[in-house]
Amino acid sequence: MTPPVFADASAGAKRYLDEPGAEIVRETDDVVVASLSRVEVASAIWRKERDGPLSTDQAGALLVVFENDWYGTVSKEPAFAVIDATTDVLALAALLLGRHGLRTGDAIQLASALTARQADPEITGFLCFDQRLRAAARSEGFALLPAEL
Repeated sequence: MTPPVFADASAGAKRYLDEPGAEIVRETDDVVVASLSRVEVASAIWRKERDGPLSTDQAGALLVVFENDWYGTVSKEPAFAVIDATTDVLALAALLLGRHGLRTGDAIQLASALTARQADPEITGFLCFDQRLRAAARSEGFALLPAEL
């Protein structure tokens, strides 16, 4: 059994969108995400609809699948463990902004990953496709997935 992996929204979106790197995301079973991913993955899907690769109907269908995974409405169990954006997570995110030069959402993602790892030290993998966030996660001691972009 493989240990849980933290996945940011750039990875989470690839579970639903046909993009480079989607294979590794779809093959990863035990996934932990930030509650912020609930909004960021939906945003990524709608962005694909606005930019043209997806029709409105396709985006809507993908969002239904995402919602079912998030809430476990089909499988009776959510597809992800979720780290809530508590006051402590947000305070840590505020510290990470300066330490790593991250954007707000990325700081919340990394703070959520650090919180998850504190709760379960087996969470050492960080599944992400954003270069700046990957660098910050590496410096915080995470093993990056995929190993190379």
